[in-house]
Amino acid sequence: MIQFSLQCDGNHRFDSWFQSSAAFDKLLASGMVCCPVCGSDKVEKAMMAPRVSDSRSQAHAATDTTTSPARGALSTPATAAERALTELRKQIESNSEYVGMNFVSEARKMHNGETPDRTIHGQAKPEEARKLVEDGVPIMPLPFMPGRKTN
Repeated sequence: MIQFSLQCDGNHRFDSWFQSSAAFDKLLASGMVCCPVCGSDKVEKAMMAPRVSDSRSQAHAATDTTTSPARGALSTPATAAERALTELRKQIESNSEYVGMNFVSEARKMHNGETPDRTIHGQAKPEEARKLVEDGVPIMPLPFMPGRKTN
């Protein structure tokens, strides 16, 4: 895994993890890397400082089993904004149906009256989402990616 510092054309900076540099390039080319603040898919790598640690730091980190927000535990929201975002995500996921990559077609069917209205969430490419908005379909971007089920 590799972490990149990224920046969109709106000058919003954010970090994201990728399987490899090639995976980042592939996702970027397909329009799947978007700014979490404004949703722009015009994203590029930002200047990053290297993270180098000595062997003593690595040995200490491997034997230390404590986690705290100060140490950067990924499972514990550290700030009020992170806690609010976590709560928002729980509310959305418990009160709506996840339709995955079928979001665009499901939203359009509901808008056209082909299926009953219901609350849904899922994934859409930025250009597909823009087309829905242009067509008057009421949607909004979520400030998080849906959780993925893994083995």
